[in-house]
Amino acid sequence: MKHFFLFLILVGALACESPKEGVDLLVTNANIYTVDTEFGKAEAFVVKDGKFLAVGSAANLSKKYESKNTLDAQGKTIVPGLIDGHCHFYGLGMNQQVVDLVGTKSADEVVTRVKDFVADKKPTAILGRGWDQNDWEVKEFPTKKVLDALFPDIPVALTRIDGHALWVNQKALDMAGIDGSTRVDGGEIVLRNGQPTGVLVDNPMELVRAVLPPPTRAMEIEGLLAAQDICHSYGLTTVNDAGLDRSVLELIDSLQQTGDLKIRVYGMVANTKENLDYYLEKGIVKTDWLNIRSVKVYGDGALGSRGAALKAPYSDKKGHFGAMVTPVDQIGYLADRIAASDYQMNTHAIGDSANVVVLRAYKKALENMGDRRWKVEHAQVIAPADFDYFSNNIIPSVQPTHATSDMYWADERLGHDRVQGAYAYKTLLDQAGMVALGTDFPVERVSPFLTFYAAVARMDTEHYPEGGFQMKDALSREETLKGMTIWAAYSNFEENEKGSIEAGKWADFVILSEDIMQVSAVDIPNIKAEATYVAGEQVK
Repeated sequence: MKHFFLFLILVGALACESPKEGVDLLVTNANIYTVDTEFGKAEAFVVKDGKFLAVGSAANLSKKYESKNTLDAQGKTIVPGLIDGHCHFYGLGMNQQVVDLVGTKSADEVVTRVKDFVADKKPTAILGRGWDQNDWEVKEFPTKKVLDALFPDIPVALTRIDGHALWVNQKALDMAGIDGSTRVDGGEIVLRNGQPTGVLVDNPMELVRAVLPPPTRAMEIEGLLAAQDICHSYGLTTVNDAGLDRSVLELIDSLQQTGDLKIRVYGMVANTKENLDYYLEKGIVKTDWLNIRSVKVYGDGALGSRGAALKAPYSDKKGHFGAMVTPVDQIGYLADRIAASDYQMNTHAIGDSANVVVLRAYKKALENMGDRRWKVEHAQVIAPADFDYFSNNIIPSVQPTHATSDMYWADERLGHDRVQGAYAYKTLLDQAGMVALGTDFPVERVSPFLTFYAAVARMDTEHYPEGGFQMKDALSREETLKGMTIWAAYSNFEENEKGSIEAGKWADFVILSEDIMQVSAVDIPNIKAEATYVAGEQVK
């Protein structure tokens, strides 16, 4: 009888237990950095309907939830899906279909790659990107002479690595109507003996681009899908594309709706009259995959091509100050116009002169405007007196690999004193309270692990310079991971839906080959994204 009563008690207890809730994915035995407000750790989480349902210990979650899809992470590190705070996703895709000139060590090597491309593709126009004269033994702009000799009857337009200079042949100049008398504000047609050399800096480039054949829709789709594959392979689940036209944004939206594009895009609208007239009137466009609520404006050019606008002349070019791509009064007008809408203004500013123009315009336009989260893209060279502007809820969106790419020649361009206010990520963080981190790919390589390494170690992959470049402005590992996740999400008004591993947010996460918070700094560039998940679905 005693055993019978014990049996009844057991049956009753089992009957009172709540049935386990079915979920889509249970991840256990993981080293999870949640990047929540406490920067906490966990060992397990569950996913249902594309979102994190619960985060905690494996024992507790296994009692409450069951899934036919359980992943034992085998102690591997998991972080939130990585966000590239400033890149050119569409541009990366288009670059897969032109001559790849990244890493070329001379003008001759550029020409060799172009010849090989022409022999293989037989194009009607020769396009390429990635050369950088600062990496050549002779650190001078090339000329059109060799391009004219090899390709007299077909236009050639080769974009510099930073997108701010174009190397063209005479055919391209003729098609664009450019000669020694052509004048364009906001840039330079480089001349020798009164005639174009074949290099155009900033705004004059648009004259050539206007006469080149545009990509077909099929090429654009192929490019976007190729860019997605590259990004997913590095653990990127959201990309902030800095400057897109309406047609590209609508194509991205359509590919996301069909399920072909499974990467989230924060699309900055390119600053053209047509784009602004349409989007500022239409208002914010927001889906689970696409967020259009910002305008990308160009303040000045790039430091590498001496197009960045400086307060004092370049140290290595007497009397040369760079140039504003968008005139000062137009920056102010755009700030006022965008402030009157729901849109964010994100402005490219490299030189200290361009930065203060943008920051002053922001301060004036945003007075009494509340939480607008406007960004300065790059914020690369800041005069000491101008850092204070960032305390006014203005977010620096910076790219740490720019520091490690430019450090070899930045002192020559800027001089010893002025370079101290360049690539000043920690100083910017202290003023603004956060930084959004990105790569600016394809200007730099796509890898977010190189971003992480450059932010914390401030060395190149050969471990130069010893001790790091201007280490006073290095970021901690925690700050860096936040800049690639929750702070980047905040800068996009998306901190309640992504950027950390917390219940209710999208289940975007990455499984890493090493513990990025503990591994030796010199080993960070070798980390791999072993698996990438978007909305709980493995995409890589």
